[in-house]
Amino acid sequence: MSDTPAQDAPEPGDPFEDIVAAESDRDPDLAVIEAGSRTLRTQAGPAREADLPTRPADPETDRALREVEAELATRWPETKLDPSVVRIGALMDVLGEPQRAYPSIHITGTNGKTSTARMIEALLTAFELRTGRYSSPHVQSITERISLDGAPLPADRFVAAYRDIEPFVELVDERQDYRLSFFEVLTGMAFATFADAPVDVAIVEVGMGGTWDATNVVDGQVAVVTPISLDHTDRLGDTPEQIAGEKSGIVKADARVVLAQQPVDAAAVLLRRAAEVDATVAREGIEFGVLSREMAVGGQLLTLRGLGGEYPDVFLPLYGEHMAHNAVVALAAVEAFFGVGAGPGEGAGTRTLDPDVVRTAFASVTSPGRLEVVRRSPTVLLDAAHNPAGAQATAAAVTEAFGFSRLIGVIGTSEGKDARGLLEAFEPLLTEVVVTRNASHRALDADRLAALAVEVFGEDRVVVEPRLDEAIDAAITLAEEEHEYAGAGVLVTGSVITAGEARMLLGGSR
Repeated sequence: MSDTPAQDAPEPGDPFEDIVAAESDRDPDLAVIEAGSRTLRTQAGPAREADLPTRPADPETDRALREVEAELATRWPETKLDPSVVRIGALMDVLGEPQRAYPSIHITGTNGKTSTARMIEALLTAFELRTGRYSSPHVQSITERISLDGAPLPADRFVAAYRDIEPFVELVDERQDYRLSFFEVLTGMAFATFADAPVDVAIVEVGMGGTWDATNVVDGQVAVVTPISLDHTDRLGDTPEQIAGEKSGIVKADARVVLAQQPVDAAAVLLRRAAEVDATVAREGIEFGVLSREMAVGGQLLTLRGLGGEYPDVFLPLYGEHMAHNAVVALAAVEAFFGVGAGPGEGAGTRTLDPDVVRTAFASVTSPGRLEVVRRSPTVLLDAAHNPAGAQATAAAVTEAFGFSRLIGVIGTSEGKDARGLLEAFEPLLTEVVVTRNASHRALDADRLAALAVEVFGEDRVVVEPRLDEAIDAAITLAEEEHEYAGAGVLVTGSVITAGEARMLLGGSR
């Protein structure tokens, strides 16, 4: 096992250290990331066209956004879960209940929430509805979390949204035992922004769980549950059944519930909750499903069975069987929203949505940081898998879609995650692994991760590079060895944060 110190003594005139020194008035971790992005992009060639927001070009707007980010950072982090919606309820009250100004599609689950939300957004936009989407966590910029019409809020509008509700946030803070959390304030910003727009429909992704999540002040007329597996077990429970009990809280009276394929115990809990509140359930594999899928250049070609009928020849520019399942769940959710497949007397019968519009929508879908190709020669993939189930889905997708002769992993995970399970899921796929850490305070120490990696991979297959930019550089070097340039690749994964920082390093940011 090789081990490179986190901070070697800088060489005289070292350009990386010069950039870091020039950023000394900035957050030190972010300075390192942004400096690394410039050096790595010099090696990588022209930057890709990014579809995520970058730092604002205008210095004043950038300063204003950094002030908002700093103020939000003083609050409880979103990883701290308080089992109460009292504070967010109080904020909604003083804001005039903005979350009730539009219908909502509410999404929970363990894996696939953001990709499914983006697909739902694409479908609704294609049907000429004005959409608002609230998702978390972000990949590159906090502004990604609130989208209008399929695009993240511009930085200046994000700042304005915060300043607009700031007096009301302070009012609620004064009346509560604890201040509103980071996630609660962002949730208030999103719901107020959607009401002000106004949107025709909001697509709302839970932050964690369901019942006590800040987003659960919405009454989603459609509730979507993506696949449930073990994650956040210290907060949500250590069995799929217990986790499903928490997530089932988003199912409201008379809602239409769209269930992805679930573990049997989890499905039983969700169905019981639906029966209790008289909600109508559509289950993947029974009422809707993926009829066929085949590989295609740049993605896959699907035949989907929705609630009202079949949709053949749907091109999805994303890789992996799990993305096909996300797609059919998104389709069923939009059909449910429009009343497709509703029983007699509800006016919908079994009609389908316009197949051409559905095809156009799916062909436009992107999901940054989800098996995203960010560089060629060698190919570098980014993926946000952060738990064993996500890692297994990613590994299967890479095996199916890419013919790598050699694949080097760059893995950085967060504290509290099942790092061993994630490493075990990737072990059959990866020739070698470079363990590292991202800049988050929640990142698992590289040496601790390395100790687990050695147990899983063996010492000869593990390299340690505590700084992410150096880890990516080391992996690219390994991928180019032994004249396997055209057949080798790099997979950067382990956390949404790791994928996001790698995206910045490799050209997704200015």
